[in-house]
Amino acid sequence: MITGELKNKVDKVWETFWTGGITNPLTVIEQFTYLLYIKGLDDNEKKKEMDAELLGIEHEGIFPEDKPQLRWSIFSNMGPDEMFNVVSQEVFPFIKGLGGKGSVYSKFMKDAIFVMPTPSLLARVVAGINGLMQASNTDGKKDTLGDLYEYLLSKLATAGTNGQFRTPRHIIDMIVNLMKPTPEDIIVDPAAGSAGFLVSAGEYLKENHSDMFLVQSLREHFNQRMFHGFEMDGTMLRIGAMNMMLHGVDNPNIAYRDSLSEQNKDTEQYTLVLANPPFKGSLDYESVANDLLKITKTKKTELLFLALFLRMLKKGGRCASIVPDGVLFGSSNAHKSIRKEVIDNHKLEAIISMPSGVFKPYAGVSTAIMIFTKTDAGGTDNVWFYDMKSDGYSLDDKRIPIESNDIPDILARFENLENETNRKRTEQSFYVPVDDIRKNGYDLSINKYKEIVYEEVEYESPKIIINKIKDLENEINTGINELGALLNEQI
Repeated sequence: MITGELKNKVDKVWETFWTGGITNPLTVIEQFTYLLYIKGLDDNEKKKEMDAELLGIEHEGIFPEDKPQLRWSIFSNMGPDEMFNVVSQEVFPFIKGLGGKGSVYSKFMKDAIFVMPTPSLLARVVAGINGLMQASNTDGKKDTLGDLYEYLLSKLATAGTNGQFRTPRHIIDMIVNLMKPTPEDIIVDPAAGSAGFLVSAGEYLKENHSDMFLVQSLREHFNQRMFHGFEMDGTMLRIGAMNMMLHGVDNPNIAYRDSLSEQNKDTEQYTLVLANPPFKGSLDYESVANDLLKITKTKKTELLFLALFLRMLKKGGRCASIVPDGVLFGSSNAHKSIRKEVIDNHKLEAIISMPSGVFKPYAGVSTAIMIFTKTDAGGTDNVWFYDMKSDGYSLDDKRIPIESNDIPDILARFENLENETNRKRTEQSFYVPVDDIRKNGYDLSINKYKEIVYEEVEYESPKIIINKIKDLENEINTGINELGALLNEQI
């Protein structure tokens, strides 16, 4: 989430597009993203050049030595007309073919179209982005680009209407920190959107397992095979892929795919699922993979995705997914069957209930985080429940930062679950034995198990209360009489 100066600068760049004749929000986001991507290529190249110079090794860059004008740092200082010609005639063809035919760059940039109508508009937008990135460098956040994408997408009039709620960055980071990705993990998000979960997982590994990049096999795994994301929206696909590459993943496996259809054949391929799948919508049975319907026969996407996660995970693989509250307590056969499947045949570990304002301003839907491990042999014994009251932001449409924040407590308690065994159900977090869950029809809503302590309040007897009322009435009458006497004296 971006605020303050950075938000104002984004708004100004957006307004520049609008006044310059580009009024379609989706087109604005695409052009904005292409330019951010182009700038990011140059910024990353500078870092690699500095590292190579520091280590005394040769560096083979992506920019041809005889065409320095392809770099943002060069063309952004040109006059409007020259800049327009260079970007439209040289830079865009260059990025569309970067890495050669069939490369990950050309794969996602092949449909990129430069639609800036005038040199003056391009010059103003480039200047605005320079100012924007300078502000982001002082923002102190590790993933300003991710927050930037989230804010840009919030400007889409259709955002949230098709169930594609943008997941707040701090919620993504919390989930990643709960799951603690390892250097050997193979991570997938079957509804990747802008690839926020994958980006956060990569950043977590850089911060907590930096030594993995000293091992060639692990470094190659990180850049080539670790991250997988699927998306049906072509624009989001490009944004997600560029987001990954701008965060240092050389070859992200971001692909166009309807994850719930027969087109998706992935079975037991991944060790970690991180996801916030679409909440709304129902599909025709004919468009859903048959093996998913065998787990839970339903048209509801939120239930089908849980079945998909179980199929995609390797045995021992872990999943953390955001689900709407209805998944936890829905009474239909489909709702019960998917909960029964996770609880009885695998290991359900935790349900973290989140407040309904987490997804505002997109929607006020109540959600939870479901964490489980695929075992194919059961293993659920006690399920940890946490009742999150605050995520560090106000729960209205403004979502301004506040002092109250349960996220640090959630992370600390989840890391030390052995200390949670004796907590009472009147507290904010507690364990529930699996037998209790089975007795309650596999209901996973926290309110089913949370105990509320009512404080006993003693009231005075009616006789005493009536006497007090009479005394007050007498005082009022005395006061009125005294006021009347004063008025008579004045007259």
